[in-house]
Amino acid sequence: MQKFPPERIVCLSAETIETIYLLGEEKRIVGVTGFASRPKIVRTEKARVSSFTEARTNEILRLNPDLVFTFSDVQADLSRDLVSAGLNVFCFNQRSVAGILSMISMIGAILNCREKADKLKGEFIKKINFCKENKLSYQPKIYFEEWNEPMIAGIGWVSEIISIAGGIDVFAAKAAYPKSSDRTVFLDEVIQENPDIILASWCGKKVDVNKIYQRKGWDAITAVRNKKVFILDSSEILQPGPAALTDGLASIRNIILNCNNS
Repeated sequence: MQKFPPERIVCLSAETIETIYLLGEEKRIVGVTGFASRPKIVRTEKARVSSFTEARTNEILRLNPDLVFTFSDVQADLSRDLVSAGLNVFCFNQRSVAGILSMISMIGAILNCREKADKLKGEFIKKINFCKENKLSYQPKIYFEEWNEPMIAGIGWVSEIISIAGGIDVFAAKAAYPKSSDRTVFLDEVIQENPDIILASWCGKKVDVNKIYQRKGWDAITAVRNKKVFILDSSEILQPGPAALTDGLASIRNIILNCNNS
């Protein structure tokens, strides 16, 4: 890295973008993933240079970044290609609430704004502690579906957030497995767990609630029988960053509260 802290950053994961904006350091960002949506202004003021797994390397090179942020094994090939092109790449791999908070600290250190990062982390920890200290009398069993074909559940940070919000993730044991292929579930497994609430967010694909209600044998599930199937915005819950700790947590908490009162 020729300049430290980096003055020109390309962010190929949405959570790093949101974090940098919240730190007030958005002037450093020169390019973003096409999935960037938080804050809304990023859609119009930053160059879009990638999908989630493919990047336009020549466009990124033209931006002359000091550093590129990527995320996880899903972007491993993309990261390798950018390194081969001579760029500095930092790949995050946070899969838990603690990992999200650590990611914020690392970005604060890289951008030389540790105090701002600590303050931001403190705000999120306050929200988390409020939920933990104000436990709900109603603790529903919850099935969260990350993908539908095949059905995937138990993603790490979402499982934790369900617990923080006051629910019980019926497939929490799967959170130990980072790879989605290790977290597949079958129709009869969900029937056996009999969740009180079903939450769905199909990784950017539109959720078809009717298809969930019509699955074979699922009329025996309490959540289906009581019409307690809800859609979560993937930008709020499937990005392991600030959104999940704020809007994602709040959405799940509100769903639990509303179900308890209905």
